[in-house]
Amino acid sequence: MKLTKTVLASALVLGAAPAIAQACPIKVGVLHSLSGTMAISETTLKDTMLTLVETQNNEGGLLGCQLEAVVVDPASDWPLFAEKARELLTVQDVDVIFGSWTSVSRKSALPVLEELNGLMFYPVQYEGEESSKNVFYTGAAPNQQAIPATDYFLDELGVEKFALLGTDYVYPRTTNNILESYLQGKGIPVDDIFVNYTPFGHSDWSKIVADVVALGADGKKVGVISTINGDANIGFYKELAAAGISADDIPVVAFSVGEEELSGLDTSNLVGHLAAWNYFQSADTEANTAFISAWKAKMGEERVTNDPMEAHYIGFNMWVNAVEEANTTDVDAVRTAMYGQEFPNLTGGTAVMLPNHHLAKPVLIGEITEDGQFDIISQTDEVPGDAWTDFLPASAVLKSDWKELGCGMYNTETSTCVQIKSNY
Repeated sequence: MKLTKTVLASALVLGAAPAIAQACPIKVGVLHSLSGTMAISETTLKDTMLTLVETQNNEGGLLGCQLEAVVVDPASDWPLFAEKARELLTVQDVDVIFGSWTSVSRKSALPVLEELNGLMFYPVQYEGEESSKNVFYTGAAPNQQAIPATDYFLDELGVEKFALLGTDYVYPRTTNNILESYLQGKGIPVDDIFVNYTPFGHSDWSKIVADVVALGADGKKVGVISTINGDANIGFYKELAAAGISADDIPVVAFSVGEEELSGLDTSNLVGHLAAWNYFQSADTEANTAFISAWKAKMGEERVTNDPMEAHYIGFNMWVNAVEEANTTDVDAVRTAMYGQEFPNLTGGTAVMLPNHHLAKPVLIGEITEDGQFDIISQTDEVPGDAWTDFLPASAVLKSDWKELGCGMYNTETSTCVQIKSNY
């Protein structure tokens, strides 16, 4: 690669060359499934990244360079995320990666990122219980989604029995372990918590929905907390409608269903069911109106926006600002410059990058409307993301602080840093 004249000229004007000479173009890896069961959710994130890169180039690029998006398709095949991450970092020589959706795909790529000192921005809500110096987690941790949603069920809807329905992989299982502990701490008996896992792409929901209905046979209010992922949601919501179950009967709050997933469904029978995110398209702010208008102008009026898109929007702009501050795309320098980065979110307020590689973000709960959008019924101020939950004993004593402690798993009782070895 060659240095641009702009970079060289800037160095001469300043009287000294940058600490690390910047090669052009600056390559941005895009690691999202464009085929397979997760394509329903991830294709939009690929389109988001291409739009962000194009916008940045139209504004003059970065450090005198144009950005180049390098897109790969891990095809909803979890081991392939590791292979594609290695390809991006070694063959394509990308400067940063934006990608993954499921936690199993992120954990597949994680050892490669750590081995090669790559940097990835992960834009989706997840189970926490992880903190890598090579990942910035711009989606929600459990205390920014799962716990507030559960509180809403308990405090606002009077739910007494809980059906925790999830896809069978690490995010739903870990999240539900946290929620089981949290609910028991709130006085919910073990027998009033029904947990069920199904494979990716699961389609026959009749027995599971019947089991959920049976949970309320004693007259207690039942609510469903859904960590069902990908296109399995289509069958689940269709079965709810076929069984004549309304949100008044058994409310569902979903953590992986947003505007994009609803765009392929008949939502007339889903009105009133809920989702918890940090962003909804219906947020009424000037910044969001401009974001939506630009997106639809480029992608088509029928295309919707959603929470992981906002997470990429925030993460990408924070990365750009950190690169400019560090005057290089060098991973170690950019990582240091990321701490304390602020960027306006689309729902009002400001997202802040914390030393634990998580954002401070607001928590929103929305009701599904007939047009496939969400009526925002609850919104908090910015909540700092917590890498380690307070509701599992082994995690409650841990903290992550990469800025001062240089540790993602610091034991506050022993004042020692536990070395994490990825084994996925």
